[in-house]
Amino acid sequence: MMATSFELDVTDKAIIAELQVQGRLAYAKLAPLVGLSEAATRKRVNKLLERGVMEIVAVTDPTRLGLSHQSMVGINVDADVRKIADELARIEAIDYVVVTAGRYDILAEVFSADATQFVGVINDQIRPIPGIINLEILTYLDLVKQTYNWGTA
Repeated sequence: MMATSFELDVTDKAIIAELQVQGRLAYAKLAPLVGLSEAATRKRVNKLLERGVMEIVAVTDPTRLGLSHQSMVGINVDADVRKIADELARIEAIDYVVVTAGRYDILAEVFSADATQFVGVINDQIRPIPGIINLEILTYLDLVKQTYNWGTA
C-alpha cells in the first residue's frame, strides 16, 4: 500500500493544531483562529479528512480505564511477517502493531489490567501463533510523553 503525500500549508497546519487541542471545535470558532471564513474553514477541514491527512477521534487514557499494565513486545518470526502481524492485530489487548526492520520483525503494544491478565495474553494468544520464534517484553514503568501533533511544525 503506497501512501500519497500531501503538502500542508500554514493554514492547514493551523487547522490541525487547533483540532488537536479541541477536536469538537465549531467551525464558527475555528475560522477566526486560522484566518478564514467559516465556509472556507469547513471546506479545508473536509479536504483534510477526505485525503486522509487527519482524523478526528477521541483518545482515551488506558490507565483510567483500568489498563495499568502496558508493554511493548518485540517479536521475531520465521514465517510471513505480514500474516503474523495481521493475526496479532486481531488480538483485542493489542492496540499497536508495526512490521519493523532491525532487532525485531514486529513490535506490538499490549494493554492489560494487571500482570496476570498480561501473562494470559502472552501465553494464550501471542505465543501460540505459528511462526513466532521469540518474544522480548519491554514493560512500561512510566509514560513520560505522548503527543499527536505530527504535521503541525
